[in-house]
Amino acid sequence: MRLRFFLLMTVVVTAVTVAPATASASFVHVVSTGESLSSIAAADGLSVYQLAAANGLSPTTQLVAGETIQIPPQQSSSSSGGISMASSAGDGRNDADDVGSTATTASVPVSTTSSGGAYVVQPGDTLTGIAARAGVSPRALAADNGLAVNGVLISGTVLHLSGGAGASSSAASSQPVGAVAEGSPTDPPYPTPERVTSGQVGSIAADNGVPATLADAIAWQESGFNNDLVSSADARGVMQILPGTWQWIQHSLDTGTPLAPASAADNVRGGVLLLHSLLGATGGDPAMAAAGYFQGLPSVQQHGLYPETQQYVHDVLALQRQFGGGG
Repeated sequence: MRLRFFLLMTVVVTAVTVAPATASASFVHVVSTGESLSSIAAADGLSVYQLAAANGLSPTTQLVAGETIQIPPQQSSSSSGGISMASSAGDGRNDADDVGSTATTASVPVSTTSSGGAYVVQPGDTLTGIAARAGVSPRALAADNGLAVNGVLISGTVLHLSGGAGASSSAASSQPVGAVAEGSPTDPPYPTPERVTSGQVGSIAADNGVPATLADAIAWQESGFNNDLVSSADARGVMQILPGTWQWIQHSLDTGTPLAPASAADNVRGGVLLLHSLLGATGGDPAMAAAGYFQGLPSVQQHGLYPETQQYVHDVLALQRQFGGGG
């Protein structure tokens, strides 16, 4: 989880940009250096929100060169689905690529403001994925909308979002970095000779409002699902958690029950709780959440992404596609 490389699996992701045959066809675009959601959307006659919605991203997601973006078919305003509202201000990062101050009408897939909002279910959506982007638990989202947690979502259904990710997301700004994150070498978590599976990681992630594919990608990138791994920086277990970070997770995030210090499952749960907090603090942006997991969100906010972090994020997003997330 610290600044180091532990790539157990080489991922080669190749994609070919295919020009759309007609305005009604969708196609894949490979992100080039310097491109953003807004620049790609403008080139294809879309709003940032439409492009973000088509890829399950936040409108302020920072793209990584080499990843693929699905370009949806252009739609006229008269046939556009979803809920129309004026575009809101940026998320506080003051990105040059944020939507301008001129109000536009667009289909906004998720509102993550504290006042809540609504979301129109898209084909392929899951309750867990929507909940993670909205910063709420799947159970809370299901309860607010009279749904079963494991029920089937129908495309076109309008979900009410209660808003806000709560204390766990705001706590991400206090995520420890450096010596504080390292903590004491005698403190937990403790490595154990256990391995977990993708299914186990995904189940823990789903229970805590984190996309299973993102948790799987982080767990594989960090340790290859091996709870016996200890890095040169003293990060430990499946999710490679430093002792100081473990203590912070225990005391600053809502863990429900205390984390068992010598449990592979609870090592995963600790990492997933951190991911949930980071997703809430970044508007559900998996790239920024991965960057915060690796570098520490306060460091990312202060210094931007280090080159090692950019590579880590690229690798995690590629792995997430391998585990079935997006693409």
